[in-house]
Formats: sequence, C-alpha cells, structure tokens
Amino acid sequence: TYDVIEATRRRYGISIQMLFPDYQQVEKMIAEHGPNLFLQSVHHRKLCCHIRKIEPLKRALQDLDVWICGLRKEQSVTRNKLESVQWDEQFGLVKLSPLLDWTSEQVWDYVHKNNVPYNTLHDKGYPSIGCDPCTRAITEGEDIRAGRWWWEEPEHKECGLHWNRT
Repeated sequence: TYDVIEATRRRYGISIQMLFPDYQQVEKMIAEHGPNLFLQSVHHRKLCCHIRKIEPLKRALQDLDVWICGLRKEQSVTRNKLESVQWDEQFGLVKLSPLLDWTSEQVWDYVHKNNVPYNTLHDKGYPSIGCDPCTRAITEGEDIRAGRWWWEEPEHKECGLHWNRT
C-alpha cells in the first residue's frame, strides 16, 4: 500500500493525505478483545474495521460535500443495489461511484493502457486487498472477494466504509 501511495504521488505529482486510527481506541479495543478479535465474530471484526477505517475516514470527510470511490457492483453481493450517485447517510454527503458498472476487465484495461500505479499483490492472486490479517490470495475459480474475511459468509463482507441500508 505504501508503495502504491508513493508511486501514485510521483506519477501524478500530487500530495496524498494519510490518516491513521486513534492509537488509544486501538489499544483499548485490543486490551478488551485481544489482537485477533476480528476472528471471533462479525461484530468484533466490524468493531476493528470501525476503529481502524471508518473513524479515520470520518475525519477525512467531515468538511466535504462529496466523496468519490471506486466501488463496483461486480465486487460483491453487498454492492449490487448501489447507484453511481447516492446520498451516503453514514457520512452525510453525496457518494459518487463512477466505476460502479465497470467489469474487472475494463478496470485492468484502463490501468494498463494508462500506466496507473496499482498494488502488486494483484499480480500474486489478491484481487481484493484490505488489511493484512483479513486478506489472502484466492485460487482460480473463487469469487474475487473470497480472500477478504474468508471465514465469513459473503453477505457480511463489508468493512462498513460502504455501508448501505438497502
């Protein structure tokens, strides 16, 4: 991830803001539930995602009216009812998903044609990349999100960043 950030910064000449979770919240969570809490239950895994991902994102989005993300319907059963422009109730702003109807093939064609930096784990069997302990490579024929929280059922495989009530 850090290599992709650096390559993106150099390629496009932009500054990328990096956010981190509140260490006190992380320490409290681990003291109460252990370092591998995410394996205990969906509830504990979502708590971990909330502290490590959602809270930092809330800080990043707090003064914005719109955020743009790379969600695609093809990625998960939890994303098949999303719209490319919708109100994000959780963060209180408009969420744009311009790639929502793109296929994996279209994404990779664009990446290669335009020399877009990407995480080299994709070349090693990781089509969906998240936190280290919650991500694994997949085998041929597995669903593209099979490597994320592989111990859970597909309908639970969201971290909460893209929570949708529908």
